[in-house]
Amino acid sequence: MNSLDPTDLKILLELIRDPRIQIGELSEALGIARNTAQSRVRRMQRSGLLHDGGREIDLEAVGYDVVAFVTIEVNHRELDGVVGALRLIAQVLEVHEISGRGDVWCRVVATDTHNLQAALRSILRIRGVIRTETVLALHTHIQYRTEPLISRLAQGSSLAPARPR
Repeated sequence: MNSLDPTDLKILLELIRDPRIQIGELSEALGIARNTAQSRVRRMQRSGLLHDGGREIDLEAVGYDVVAFVTIEVNHRELDGVVGALRLIAQVLEVHEISGRGDVWCRVVATDTHNLQAALRSILRIRGVIRTETVLALHTHIQYRTEPLISRLAQGSSLAPARPR
């Protein structure tokens, strides 16, 4: 979506803060008509900006308490195949093509170190993977978030990060 107006941004902020908020509560919280709130949410869902029913799951609570970041060096001719194969490994949560050391970065979860080792072996068996480097997350201090960015936009602030004075 290219054109988010202040009302769209306020709706996004409310949904980020409370993903389970009902349309009636949303319209009341923002002081807009229920139909306005409903149509805007639907428009954002249709555009792919919002994922209907998408909820962030606490993976630790369901047994996936090992988090690893894997940097993968890839034969560039095989990159698409590597990404396709990574998509099939359920423990791979994200895949990014990166610059710098390595070619692909993945966030991987596991139930324990043995489960992680099995996932890493699956990654190493992918055609086109040359080598991997794995770093374990010991503690998450800041979860993935978007609220500060949308809040800044809603306040009419610049997209640029705040500069220290």
